[in-house]
Amino acid sequence: MDRPLSLTERRKAATQLDIARAAAELFADKGPDGTTAEEIAGRAGVALRTFYRYFRNKQDAVGPLLASGGDRWRALLDGTPPGTPLREALEAAAVASLSEPGEAAAEGLRWTRGLLRAAQDDPALRAVWYRVNQESEEKLLPVVTRLAPPGTDELGLRLTAAAATDAIRVSLEVWATTDEASPVEFVIRALGSGPGSAH
Repeated sequence: MDRPLSLTERRKAATQLDIARAAAELFADKGPDGTTAEEIAGRAGVALRTFYRYFRNKQDAVGPLLASGGDRWRALLDGTPPGTPLREALEAAAVASLSEPGEAAAEGLRWTRGLLRAAQDDPALRAVWYRVNQESEEKLLPVVTRLAPPGTDELGLRLTAAAATDAIRVSLEVWATTDEASPVEFVIRALGSGPGSAH
């Protein structure tokens, strides 16, 4: 799918994720309105100019954190053997990405829930979430293209990528409003009623 990252790119991604975590922590404590870019940079241990090298504004800073789940999902999906039914592949990869063991995975879900709750009252944060999902859909398309049945036309491929991305997005948004520990059941319900149905 994606080419391997260079050392410089990996360091950049790690710095962006450090800033994203710092922003999420401060948003949880003080809300986006009560948080400044200077505070985020200080919490992340970087200069303010470094913050603005990577992000346009404070809400934009959480983009890497919100994107990480989609990155895991696509990586797992990309490892699916050809010939696997597409809906089955989409669901299995989503469930696996949301069921990873360990504190890091649990922390990622906690951050996602907190950010999605905060986004309900913050248009700029919602815009970041929608942008992350649009970018995820675009990255998903070549993976879907490889796994789709031969002869699937461009409309079917794009609709499947869009439906799968939106199924995950809406599932996470609904889950974030509940006290359920995991979004897996929401995702299974959503993917079972949508993507892949065009095939």
